[in-house]
Amino acid sequence: MEEGAPPPPPAPERGLRLVWRQAQRLPVTMMLASLLAGLGIVQLSFQLAQSAYRAVTWTQETRATQVRVQGLERDVRILKEAQANARTPEYLREQARCLGMVGEDETVIVAEGAPEAVDALCDVKRLP
Repeated sequence: MEEGAPPPPPAPERGLRLVWRQAQRLPVTMMLASLLAGLGIVQLSFQLAQSAYRAVTWTQETRATQVRVQGLERDVRILKEAQANARTPEYLREQARCLGMVGEDETVIVAEGAPEAVDALCDVKRLP
């Protein structure tokens, strides 16, 4: 080597350059990290809102289904009562009277202010 040549730069200077370059890149890295954190917050907010919406709609649908089930159970109970009563003489006699029929040994008396419609004689029970 020549005597007048400068010595090679020391290794710590390279480390300083590397540190300086990393310091220059720090704002870009922080902006990217902030952007990713912002996207994460938006996604989390969307998922929370969607979960709340699903909970509300599920609750409403559950209530509507329970009301419908109760109505169907009531209809089944009414039909079972009608089926059980259909074979009893008392129920058949009541239905015959509703239709305006009388027994063989009964005397028919008609009042002047009696209703003309036969349906007015009984409470009509609608079957589902």
